[in-house]
Amino acid sequence: MTGEVRGSRGRGRRPAEEVRADVLRAVGELLLSEGTGTLSFERAAREAGVSKTTLYKWWPSKGALALDAYFHAVEPALSFPDTGDVRTDLKSQLRAFTRVMTRTPGGRILTQLIGEAQTDEELASAYRRLYSTERRRLAAERLCAAQEAGQIRDGVDVRVLIDQLWGAVYHRLLIPDEPVTEDFAVALVDNLMDGIATGGSG
Repeated sequence: MTGEVRGSRGRGRRPAEEVRADVLRAVGELLLSEGTGTLSFERAAREAGVSKTTLYKWWPSKGALALDAYFHAVEPALSFPDTGDVRTDLKSQLRAFTRVMTRTPGGRILTQLIGEAQTDEELASAYRRLYSTERRRLAAERLCAAQEAGQIRDGVDVRVLIDQLWGAVYHRLLIPDEPVTEDFAVALVDNLMDGIATGGSG
């Protein structure tokens, strides 16, 4: 039904970015409601009202399409705030991340894609290009701004901070010996910031 309505607007006449946005929105909704199991190029084309040829123009594989759509689906929930207080902002972002990972299908989808990427070089490349690189860039921008504002000591490598914070969450997601909770996210930030804040004892 969705595909029929969109398709009736005239394929090939809409701007490419509008078509691409429709695909990402449709596939993102499908992923968050059903996971990756039912996703195929045929299903994505039908839901978005486009041809499979159009999909292959932008995404070389189902995994690449899923990653791009997943990122766009969760991006609003994972936006990085800037209140001027980096400790508050890190807690807010990590708590939002843990909620997406544990209270929505998003966590299961992402861990599935990470697992598949271990044996699929094309998917691993797409994961870096379409998801992890952008997430790291946003975090690095916020941490660098905090460093410039004197909230993080000079000389601290913000790339390592990103690994320490989000890497710890991914570790618990992939090796679930301990639960991923908002309290855990807050403790991560407090423990780390006590060591890296200007004037800290670490």
